[in-house]
Amino acid sequence: MGLFGLWVIGATIYSATTTGVPNPATMGSVGALALIANIICAILLFRFRRSDANMRSVWLCTRNDALGNIAAMVAATGVFASGTQWPDIAVGALLATLALTVSVLVVRQALAEFRQPLAGTSA
Repeated sequence: MGLFGLWVIGATIYSATTTGVPNPATMGSVGALALIANIICAILLFRFRRSDANMRSVWLCTRNDALGNIAAMVAATGVFASGTQWPDIAVGALLATLALTVSVLVVRQALAEFRQPLAGTSA
């Protein structure tokens, strides 16, 4: 997730400096289709959201993807309304922040689990 967050930062900077205004119809339709898929996955993973670090990470990735899909559709609306790329850039920055924040949470949980003695062993 952390690498994804860094990639989003790079892609956002690249987009802001080199590309034109994205196509809002493409942004919105891809966002809507991806949202449907991510909601189905999130429903299947919901019961594992408080599990070990691996399962929590999968749940958080799916949840973040669904939030990102909604954000992409909001950005598409903003791009359509403004005719500029700034709504897309703003959403990219928010998604990068979300990915980096969640990656820190998952790494902290994984480290805490790693430090715990295994059940049934003596220290």
